[in-house]
Amino acid sequence: MMVTSLKFSRLQQILAGVLILQLALAVFVLWPRPAASGGGEPLIPGLKAADITALTITGDAGAAPIKLAKQGDAWVAPEAGNYPVDATKVAPILDKLAAIKTGRLVAQLPASHAQLQVAADRFVRRIEIATAQGAYTLYLGSSAGSSTVHVRLDGQDNVYLTNGLNTWEVSAELLSWVNPIYVAISSADVTGFTLKNRNGEFAFVKDAQGAWSLTDLAGDEATNPNNVVSQVDLFTNLRMTKPLGTADDPAYGMADPSAVVTLRYKSGDEEKTSTVTIGAQDPTDKAYYVKSSDSPYYVKVASYSVETLVERGRDAFLQATPTPAATPSQ
Repeated sequence: MMVTSLKFSRLQQILAGVLILQLALAVFVLWPRPAASGGGEPLIPGLKAADITALTITGDAGAAPIKLAKQGDAWVAPEAGNYPVDATKVAPILDKLAAIKTGRLVAQLPASHAQLQVAADRFVRRIEIATAQGAYTLYLGSSAGSSTVHVRLDGQDNVYLTNGLNTWEVSAELLSWVNPIYVAISSADVTGFTLKNRNGEFAFVKDAQGAWSLTDLAGDEATNPNNVVSQVDLFTNLRMTKPLGTADDPAYGMADPSAVVTLRYKSGDEEKTSTVTIGAQDPTDKAYYVKSSDSPYYVKVASYSVETLVERGRDAFLQATPTPAATPSQ
């Protein structure tokens, strides 16, 4: 009986040892290895920044991608009516994409892709690169510390570390690639404006000393300068949340706008007029559709940027009438 027990115990030890070896082997194969040193070769052989004609960037699996395309010497957003993209933001990314090297190999098996967030269905960024010579897809994955991220070229199993490009540099939000200022007029140059909304139409003028007033004040009324100045600051430095393109859409509500601002301003020795039309409010994100007469593009603007233009009535632009002091009783 003792011999049988000893044999059984020995078998258990052997099986346990085999299991430990299998687990160790699995960890060795699947776990990211320490980055190898060395410069390596370009991850995309022959890729040059000047050859890149378009980028399509997706934030994560299932998210809507954004596309940036080269048009002559400029960059535009094709899906927003070729809205101008800031080329100074694109150029450094093109250089960094072409400079990614294969010198720091960390994994070689597809089983590691999801863990490192460089899989086709699990990634931090997917970057589709179009060139005249062909197309490539890169996956940027999880951070490995020290400003390094995992990167994989689609069609290959190898995963590398790179510190030449970080995921935050490749934003999946179009607004990050364009100038977010939609209306840019110096408030000091504005000489007058008219606001029309569902509460009425209100006209304002500025005198030689820079003081604002309503044009139809009654004898006992006074303008609230703070509320007028705040309105001027809003529509002369209006930031958008999203460019939409040049085509009108009934959903934008421009035929029955929520508010219209018509302003007069000086440009050198010339006086100009500009109109900002605030259309409908998108029920999904509460942003308003906006169109400036100085731009061919429709955009979205955050509600907090224009809601006072939509909601304020005449009383909001008047100073409160002091309440008469109560007469002491005799």
